Amino acid sequence: MDALTFLRTDHESVLGMLESLERGRGTGEAEVKARGDLVTSLVMAESQHEAIEEQFFWPAVRRALPDGDELADRAVSQEDSAKELLQQLEDFGAGSREFEEALDRFIPAARAHIEFEQSQVWPRLSEAQSPAELEQLGNKMQAAKRFAPTRPHPGTPSKPAALKSAGMLAALLDKVRDVVTGRRAHQPPTPPPT
Repeated sequence: MDALTFLRTDHESVLGMLESLERGRGTGEAEVKARGDLVTSLVMAESQHEAIEEQFFWPAVRRALPDGDELADRAVSQEDSAKELLQQLEDFGAGSREFEEALDRFIPAARAHIEFEQSQVWPRLSEAQSPAELEQLGNKMQAAKRFAPTRPHPGTPSKPAALKSAGMLAALLDKVRDVVTGRRAHQPPTPPPT
């Protein structure tokens, strides 16, 4: 699977979750629990996605495009801000005022970030790299998803080297915690390779 197809699949999954969260703001016990479960899935999906982008995609953008550093810096800054909000979603209970405020800030920020990537970065990267290079990058990203963290870790530097060392340890601990706490049941499904 090429890199842009891989990322598009993740983006579509996240956008679907965001739409569900915007519609579902009930206050009943079952509705609040379902909302919390969906946010857990969102946090897991976004944590994995952003770690993979920071480890593989943004370094490729930096190498391939003349203004790649500027584009990647902008995107990583957006992702760092998103990690802070994702951590707040993890810290506050579904239905609380703080949870809803964090979600109200996260949803438009996530949409803006996806729009930035898809409209400003992807077309240019697609022109700068061959289909074979995009396929190779996508294969690396797809393989890395199994080992990516499932929690935001806003304190971990957003540098590829840090993610390959500290990020791997964090991912392992995340996965153990997910199994022990039952959180693993909320892991969004990974689409099959195409």
